Amino acid sequence: MTDPRWLNEREQRMWRAFRDMNRRLEAVMGRQLDEAGLSPADYSLLVPLSEAPGRRLRARELRRGIGWDRSRLAHQMRRMEQRGLIAREECPGDARGTVIRLTGEGLRAIEEAAPGHAETVRRHFVDLLTDEEIDTLTAIADRVLRRIAADGRPPG
Repeated sequence: MTDPRWLNEREQRMWRAFRDMNRRLEAVMGRQLDEAGLSPADYSLLVPLSEAPGRRLRARELRRGIGWDRSRLAHQMRRMEQRGLIAREECPGDARGTVIRLTGEGLRAIEEAAPGHAETVRRHFVDLLTDEEIDTLTAIADRVLRRIAADGRPPG
């Protein structure tokens, strides 16, 4: 077995700052969404559904897109269905498949929450970066995601 490749002081500082930033951003985003009556998990499902053709997605496409396992998606869909934000439908041509549809109530919820969410993202993150930093951060994120995908790790 090889010796661990420990992080040096500079790398540790970067990694810890990144982790702390991520946790705090998630908390800020969570508070904003809570004020809008949604959870971060609700928002994670409402966004792709609101952007999908006909505001419908197969459950497996939705799951893959957000990187959740089946169980987590099923529990979240049940909660959202009970609140009238989404509806499940049979998949045409595939008796085993399920289509998730954004309801009128779900559309209203995302339309009400999205402006505040975008402003919170801008205020606490985007507006603090230069155009060059945005491009660099995007390139870094893409590279990390490609490595994770190459290693066979599911997203999320």
